[in-house]
Amino acid sequence: MQYRKQIAGAIGSVLEWYDFAVFGFLAPIMSPLFFPGTDPIVGLIQTYGVFAAGYLMRPLGGVLFGYVADRIGRTQALKWSIAVMAVPTVLIGLLPTYEQWGVVATGSLILLRLIQGVSVGGELIASITFLVESAPPKRRALYGSWAIFGGIGGILLGSAVVSITEALVAPEQMATVGWRIPFLLGVVIFLVGRWLRTSLSAESVVAQATDTLPVVRVLRQHLGSVLHLFAAMLIYSTSFYILFVWMPTYQTRMLPNPVDHAMDVNTITMLVLLLLVPVAGALGDRFGYRRIIVSGVALTGILAYPLFLWIDTGTFVAALSAGLIFAITVSWVQGPMPAVLAETFPKDIRNTGIGVAYNLVLGLMGGTAPMVCTWLIASTGNDAAPAYYLMVLAVISLIALSTLPRYQHD
Repeated sequence: MQYRKQIAGAIGSVLEWYDFAVFGFLAPIMSPLFFPGTDPIVGLIQTYGVFAAGYLMRPLGGVLFGYVADRIGRTQALKWSIAVMAVPTVLIGLLPTYEQWGVVATGSLILLRLIQGVSVGGELIASITFLVESAPPKRRALYGSWAIFGGIGGILLGSAVVSITEALVAPEQMATVGWRIPFLLGVVIFLVGRWLRTSLSAESVVAQATDTLPVVRVLRQHLGSVLHLFAAMLIYSTSFYILFVWMPTYQTRMLPNPVDHAMDVNTITMLVLLLLVPVAGALGDRFGYRRIIVSGVALTGILAYPLFLWIDTGTFVAALSAGLIFAITVSWVQGPMPAVLAETFPKDIRNTGIGVAYNLVLGLMGGTAPMVCTWLIASTGNDAAPAYYLMVLAVISLIALSTLPRYQHD
């Protein structure tokens, strides 16, 4: 039964992040379909702006599903969040393009992304709190890492599906029908995830009903913790999206010497990252959550610039080798993080507290990272400019992590 809980907790993250990330991988193809007649780089920035808009709705999702999780139960939040994601995903796959609907198509795409953002804002947080709280005392980082495992697995699945689709569909057909296929396939994951989560039994209500909403308590009594956690998670929130979601676009569209088989490189490196996340969670249980995270943050910041210079050579070997090194350092940041999140807030407002802090930093920093990096390169002409961005954020995260307050698990 315990393994069933872990799978049910992680499966929703697979769907959520598969659907959400497919948009990022297909942005170069979708850009001229919904933002025609503009400079290619400008159109790409606009498309990543839509990608970021979904992230900006995450705090609302964190508040809404945080209320459900803290007042009604973690399992109810898990069941509803997975359903809210499926509908807009399928609709994106069926959406007419600008050529057919004009600005209505562009507006509809933005609206559907906003709805997706609300769902994602609740899904991962509910998974984190559910898994960490159901874990044995000395396995909290390992159990919590399965939420991240599910999210990365979903993005990896999205990368693989896009790669397979591009291999099977002619380039001219990718711009008409091919790009729709990955969105429509998301319904399969939804059906499996919904079935798994329906079997979860409802737990007792986490918080007593009062006149004060959980989000009000968080902002009144724990605003300092929210802001502190925001700073501590800067590198966590950006490194993954820069180094794995945005990286194929960087390697194929922005380098003077494009990397061959960039999507294959991305799939391989993300598979390694996926396998290393639970290992990093286990290391966190053995040596301390924060010690492992700090090591990962420091290494990511130190290695960012030399590894970007290596990638800029445009060779397959350089891209793969750098990606594998980043997979190691980022896994140390990702794996133990759910346990740290859970110990930052008391149990009765834990889901809401994590939801507000996590979704603010992911919305403002993670979702905008591809757009910011694209803009940095276009503005400076320096292909390695994103490395400086990562280095600055790593320094801030290190300072914040060293002083982040904690609560005892309960």
